[in-house]
Amino acid sequence: MRCKLPVLLFLLLSELLTAQKTADRFRDSLLFKTYTYLDDKVYEHKNDSLKASPYLYAYLKKAKQEKNYQEIVNAYQNMLHQSPMNLRLKYADSMVLAAVKSKANELIGSANLSKGIVYYSQKNYVKAYDYYIRANESISKTDNDYLIYKTKYHIAQIKYYLGFYDEAISLFNECIAYFKRNQPRPYLNSLHSLSACYNKAGDYSRCSQTNTLGLAECERLKIPEMELFFRHSEGINQFFLNNYHTSIQMLQEVLPQLNSMTEFANVSIANFYIGKNYWKLQLPAKAVPYFKKVEKAFIEKGYIRPDLREVFELMIKYSKKENNLKSQLYYIDQLLKADSVLTDTNTYLMGKIHKQYDTKQILIEKEKIQQQLVKEKYYDVILISIVVVLFSAVIYGTYNHFEIKKRNKIKFDLLLQKNENNSLQKQSPDKFEITDISQETVQHIIRHLERFERDKKFLQKEITLAMLTVRFNTNSKYLSKVIYHRSGKRFADYINDLKIDYLVELLRNSSVHRNYSISSLAEEAGFTSTPRFTNAFLSKTGISFSYFLKKMRKENS
Repeated sequence: MRCKLPVLLFLLLSELLTAQKTADRFRDSLLFKTYTYLDDKVYEHKNDSLKASPYLYAYLKKAKQEKNYQEIVNAYQNMLHQSPMNLRLKYADSMVLAAVKSKANELIGSANLSKGIVYYSQKNYVKAYDYYIRANESISKTDNDYLIYKTKYHIAQIKYYLGFYDEAISLFNECIAYFKRNQPRPYLNSLHSLSACYNKAGDYSRCSQTNTLGLAECERLKIPEMELFFRHSEGINQFFLNNYHTSIQMLQEVLPQLNSMTEFANVSIANFYIGKNYWKLQLPAKAVPYFKKVEKAFIEKGYIRPDLREVFELMIKYSKKENNLKSQLYYIDQLLKADSVLTDTNTYLMGKIHKQYDTKQILIEKEKIQQQLVKEKYYDVILISIVVVLFSAVIYGTYNHFEIKKRNKIKFDLLLQKNENNSLQKQSPDKFEITDISQETVQHIIRHLERFERDKKFLQKEITLAMLTVRFNTNSKYLSKVIYHRSGKRFADYINDLKIDYLVELLRNSSVHRNYSISSLAEEAGFTSTPRFTNAFLSKTGISFSYFLKKMRKENS
């Protein structure tokens, strides 16, 4: 048995390698096939991506080897159609990059249009519209009428969604006139979209006329599968014509024919309007099951549009009527979620549509339900809290006012007392030994400083360390160090404090100066600006100069 195991492993490995080589040879052989052959094979396996993948990658590899940008774009487009929704944007990006390299307007426009369609399918209507506009810029420079009108069709879809129905109707009519000639499916799609626009615009008679024409054209062109959508559209239109029973009958007939996987949006819309018909007929119990199907599509597929949000409003009303608070709260939450999705998807339209409940009202309604049993007590607590807060604020404000007044008075008295005792506190250089400057130099600088202070040279504006350095015949490092050891201050603070001490002394002794304005006193003390003076005064004394001056004037009176 031990001998057989290695043999079996060897045979298995050989089989895998042989299979891999066979697969590689098969893929390489596809490179010699024509694009038409590969494209047909991709279409043949359109419902089986695993079988289609060798042909898809062979198509792309062949196009890249030949540097054929047209076919590279086609290859990525085929991959886009075969891939799941979360990968489609990646292939759309690759399409655009290849198209840009080709520098061909037709190819660039087509790639941007495809990317816009991907965004539209992801419900990102703002980005979809941006790429449709980019596509239009490139395609309008070409003679490709099909692409020009295809772009118009998709721009019209965005305008329809945003509620610009007149503009959408105009574009759809242009598309109908062009596609009618030789593009039957786009022609019927444009007719169907036009009927939806007429309905939204409130022109119900034209909507019915367009649906009737659409059904006749489906028969003439032998495309019976499209009849379903015109009957669906007419069923909705009959609701707005107040023909509720007719509307129910038409929509119930088309519902079983709609594929719930691919046409879940139309299924959800049909359920919504059947429910609305029953609601109008005052049969809410019959309406509710259909509304719940719309809710199910929202939960499972994330599908919602502005008119469908009314389902949650009606379910809130129904729950209220049934006196079911739990259900009421649930549908309020669902309504808030729907509004959140709609707002994220399209902020433009949410600002335009009329809503019975806006977000603030929904939240108020929810709060009312949650607080219904304790409402009176809740408001009492709020009122008491407000009174307590206001009373505390008044007490604190009054106390704080007197405390500040008291502290300022103490600071004012200390300031005058300090000036009486000669405010500038000099410290002996002997006490603070400066080891890196000779005593002779220190004494030389101190003599100059004493003369500088005595002659009140500090009142000069824009006085700097450099100026004094030159005047004292020393260097800035020595000067700033001696000033710091002598006064405990940096140069700027030293000068500012000298100016302030001078001014305090002046106001204490001169009643005339007490009547000067603050700006004049700042000028008198040698400050370059009033704000610089007031900031320096506050920093040194801890009180504002306006308070100090007011107190001095009061003392004088």
